[in-house]
Amino acid sequence: MRAYWAILSARFRVLLQYRAAALAGFGTQLFWGLIRIMIFAAFYRSSSAKQPMSYREVVTYVWLGQAMLAMLPWNVDRDVLALIRSGNVAYELLRPMDLYGQWYVRAVAWRTAPALLRAAPMFVVAMLFFAMAPPSSPASALAWAAATCAGVLLAAAITNVTSISAFWTVSGEGIGMLLPTAVTIFSGLVIPLPLFPEWAQPILSFLPFRGLMDVPFRLYMGHIPPRHALGVLAHQLAWTLAIVALGRCLIARGLRRLAIQGG
Repeated sequence: MRAYWAILSARFRVLLQYRAAALAGFGTQLFWGLIRIMIFAAFYRSSSAKQPMSYREVVTYVWLGQAMLAMLPWNVDRDVLALIRSGNVAYELLRPMDLYGQWYVRAVAWRTAPALLRAAPMFVVAMLFFAMAPPSSPASALAWAAATCAGVLLAAAITNVTSISAFWTVSGEGIGMLLPTAVTIFSGLVIPLPLFPEWAQPILSFLPFRGLMDVPFRLYMGHIPPRHALGVLAHQLAWTLAIVALGRCLIARGLRRLAIQGG
């Protein structure tokens, strides 16, 4: 475990160096957050129908999404793709460590360090100037923190599966183009999941993507009561274990078929 912790710590510290990129990302996410809030404001003002979320809840949901955007597994680890495409993955296989475990802890660092750099200023600015609400209660805050940690584990598992798919693809660009659409829509980043039609709710509730953003955010707001947090965590961890098992099967199969040329 010490070796994996060393990889996680080193990767985390490296990613914390990209402060200029985090500042640029913060500005971009603040801009898009304001646009999305204006769209939802127009929607709520033009409709008299009862909605499953209040406008204030939607505003908070949007800002939470912008703060935690970097946590989403919407892109592939380019370093892993480069290792596979160049054949340098052979050096990784020489390490006395599990390859899947190495890549998984890298993915955990990748999904946390950039998110932390952007989330801190986003929470401050959105709460002070753009009507983002604090957690509805201390219990909701604890439930949100636990669900967010479980969401990081789930995001890392999804990241690993998409990176491992490079064993079978030429460039990895295909999965890199399809992934953002699925992740951003089904996690609730584009539209809060409670606003989807009734017929879509069972599907959205079953899929793993709601564990990335939707349920942690709704726990934060109290839209999902804290007493239901154990069920939320069970759903997240069950999908994490299933996707980790899938990733391990894929990497084992990929390594059996791997051929590395060179001297």
